[in-house]
Amino acid sequence: MRATGNRLATAGASAVLRLLLLLAAALLLVALYGALFTVDVTQYGVVSRFGHVVRVVETPGLHLKLPFDRVLTVDRRLLYSRPGEAEYLTADKKNVVVRSLALWRVADPRRFLETVGTPAGADLQLADVVLAEIGAALGNYPFASFVSADAGRSRFDDLVAEVRSAVQAYALPAFGIEVVEVDLRQLYLPEGNRQSVFERMEAERGRIATQFRSEGERDATRMIAAADREKAKISAEADREAAQIRAEGEAQAMDVYTDAFSQDPAFYKFLRSLQAYEKFLDDRTTLFLPGDAEILAILHAEGVISRPPVIAPEAPVADDAPGEDLDGRPRAEAEPGAGAPTEAVP
Repeated sequence: MRATGNRLATAGASAVLRLLLLLAAALLLVALYGALFTVDVTQYGVVSRFGHVVRVVETPGLHLKLPFDRVLTVDRRLLYSRPGEAEYLTADKKNVVVRSLALWRVADPRRFLETVGTPAGADLQLADVVLAEIGAALGNYPFASFVSADAGRSRFDDLVAEVRSAVQAYALPAFGIEVVEVDLRQLYLPEGNRQSVFERMEAERGRIATQFRSEGERDATRMIAAADREKAKISAEADREAAQIRAEGEAQAMDVYTDAFSQDPAFYKFLRSLQAYEKFLDDRTTLFLPGDAEILAILHAEGVISRPPVIAPEAPVADDAPGEDLDGRPRAEAEPGAGAPTEAVP
């Protein structure tokens, strides 16, 4: 009996021991499972103990922690925020409506969890910062600097760079957020004053076009005047050279005429007479020449005109006094050549 009781006691103790070992192994597995955690490549792992951040795990993979520690994951990918439309005043008191976009990611998970906690909270906080910085920057620029037709005079890029730098400088220490980019997706006028601004812009473009047109006309007038002066100068120089060449030619011609006509002066005199007749005679001019003119002798010889009959002088009356007329006055003696006939050459 005693031996049987001992065996039963030993068997019971072994069963309890096995049960305890199984329980210890189960507890060890549970504790080991609670001490292990994984971090994805797109996340940060933030280990907290009793509400306080102990450490931040940035390396992806399997990691250990205490069983009672808590692990929070924070997205480390690039996120974007779209603040709502907002209306602002420019430096010249023009109302403009702006739509913006911000790209950001978590750079300091500890600060991120302590300030905003979640991506939704970060989106709200970052939108407020972006809108505030846009309003502050727009107040330093006139509206015309954003809509200039000349790309070199537009200051839109300066405005975007100023807003970006201001948001980056504030968001990182305040929220642990790295702002990668801030852009103004759309900048336009409110519907109420859009038409008036367009009319002013049209008037400004018209003024500039008129200015360019007047400058072009002025330059054209200047160029035309310069061309006319150059033309007059060239024409005067050409006339001077032409006159000089003409004078030289006439001098050479006179030398040739002199050499040619000196051989026969009579023929030269006759030729000059013909040239003179040619200049002043036409079909309505009648020229009276003496009968012994050389031209008439040539025309008679060529048969162009007929020789007129020769009229003999009347003989003196015998009973009349040789030196008196019928009325007793002395008669004038005939001049030599007075009886020569005169011909008309048509």
